[in-house]
Amino acid sequence: MTYSEKMLAALSNGQLETANKHYAWALRKDDDETLYSLAEELYGLGFLKQAARIYKKLLASYPDEDDLRTSLADIAIDEDDTDLALNYLSEVKPDSSAYVQALLVEADLYQTQELFEVSEQKLVEAYQLEPDEPVVEFALAEFYFLVRNYAKAVRFYLDLIKKGQLEISKVNLVERLGVSYAESGHFEQAVGYLEQIKPAKLTPDSQFELGFTYLQLDEPRKAIDVFNKLREQDSQYATVYPYLAEAQEKLNELDNALMTLQEGLSVDQYNEKLYLQTARIALKLDDQDLAEKYLREGLSIDPDNLTTVLELSNLLVKQERYQDNIDLLDQYLQINEFDPQFYWNLAISNNHLDHVKAAKDNYVAAYPFFEHNEDFLKPAIYFFREAGMPEQTVMALRNYLAIEPDDGEMVAMLEDFEDQGY
Repeated sequence: MTYSEKMLAALSNGQLETANKHYAWALRKDDDETLYSLAEELYGLGFLKQAARIYKKLLASYPDEDDLRTSLADIAIDEDDTDLALNYLSEVKPDSSAYVQALLVEADLYQTQELFEVSEQKLVEAYQLEPDEPVVEFALAEFYFLVRNYAKAVRFYLDLIKKGQLEISKVNLVERLGVSYAESGHFEQAVGYLEQIKPAKLTPDSQFELGFTYLQLDEPRKAIDVFNKLREQDSQYATVYPYLAEAQEKLNELDNALMTLQEGLSVDQYNEKLYLQTARIALKLDDQDLAEKYLREGLSIDPDNLTTVLELSNLLVKQERYQDNIDLLDQYLQINEFDPQFYWNLAISNNHLDHVKAAKDNYVAAYPFFEHNEDFLKPAIYFFREAGMPEQTVMALRNYLAIEPDDGEMVAMLEDFEDQGY
């Protein structure tokens, strides 16, 4: 048994001190081929310094073996020594048999620095040099998957699968292809690949993608089955809850959707979008108090979420809590944060409270945004008429009748104004 083999045996038994002794003897006594194999094993086990020492020793004896330089660069990247990694890689010239491998390592280095354009350039160069090399295609596919350019990732994963490559570096390429199809909006293709994978072998992310794909294909029952299995396996997978609730809502299982979202909030209690979704389900169940509770909790997390503000404002107007609505919205108008609907809701509230000037200001402000909305125009017409604003009344009447030409009351009102010369 070589000292290298003795070292690895000691490591497997947890005998670190003994392993270190065998390592020292291996450096002195074992042949170079055995040492190289030991370095590869040690690198795989995470003993980077020990592996690097062997690679350096071998490089001193074999200065033309650029594979040793790429291995040393890999280790330098793992140890966050960028300069050292680049030094090793710069010594690998384009005519070297290890040049493509060096490009892959260099691409990995630039990815760690989030220099994605440079990383892509290195990978494309490697692909141009060796387009039929699976490792190169896989590296490109994984890069595009990482940067969420799923359409390009599809091309390389699909090509690898057509060549019989179903798994590389413990990555299931069929699964990756299915996810890439789903993320790029090709749901029919996505489900075809994701369904090929046995449920027990689906990762949580891929389970989610399968459920999401069923949802996009308007198959909510299948989506619910997948999402529920994912939730059972990993209750902390926060992303599943809003989509499971959406699938349940599609089947009008509103009580289940509400419970799902409440469970989701216990997992992801700082997700303001989840509070909004829960409030909307509560409103569908006509539980206005519960809806208000969740809307206000959502605003406590993100006061600048205007969608939540508007939802709460609409609820307050529906409940005829006009002063509460004014108090809510005024603070946003003061800091120039608004949705045009705010003006409309403030106009309604101020009008009901006989705040004529404020109602007028808000109807005028809202008008350009809703001049073709009959639900806005009809009450605005009455307000403009009562407030003594004939020009605005006529303008609103004409816009309204362009939408509802058979409204006899509005036709008669417009004729009266036109008879008066407006």
